[in-house]
Amino acid sequence: MKILVAEDDSVSRLLLESILREWGYDVAATTNGLAAWDALRTPGAPRMAIVDWQMPGLDGLELCRRVRSSPATESVYVLLLTGKGGTENIVLGLRAGANDYLTKPFDLDELSARLNVGRRVVELQQSLAERVAELERTLAQVKRLEGMIPICAWCKKVRNDRNYWQQVEEYLGQYGQVRFSHGICPECFAERAHELQVDAPPDPVPH
Repeated sequence: MKILVAEDDSVSRLLLESILREWGYDVAATTNGLAAWDALRTPGAPRMAIVDWQMPGLDGLELCRRVRSSPATESVYVLLLTGKGGTENIVLGLRAGANDYLTKPFDLDELSARLNVGRRVVELQQSLAERVAELERTLAQVKRLEGMIPICAWCKKVRNDRNYWQQVEEYLGQYGQVRFSHGICPECFAERAHELQVDAPPDPVPH
């Protein structure tokens, strides 16, 4: 999973990059809040971020507020990292939009555990988004089938949304996820039975 590290202190940033890569994360790093904000809005941006509170250009609190105010970034999981302890600062960070809060110096096991929580949240969000998209596609198909379908009175083909005529079974299979097994009804069998007759094989020639 991709994760962004926004930290202006080079020692802390390089340490975090090394640890996260060792844990299997794909790491992107920035040295200030404005660069982090740009990185989170690019195509394929990380869905998790470790953000330092005190950074030049844009501090961690303002970055969290921007992340939560934009539909493109509101689902990013943000872990706010800072030397500021105390309940008051924790509440301030969480109200700004951080998902979690970790004070420096941090314990590696605690960092790993908190990131695992964040990873599960992001994966759940992605799974839910895929389910919602699937439901929307299904509802769109149902709406198509609920509407009036133009059908030819002669050949019984139906007209689809792109103004093409196609067989009924092809149309329903495409928009309704229906599979057909073909057979012959009694009326058609009686009417066309003569077409199904097979001539008897000729008598064998005597030797």
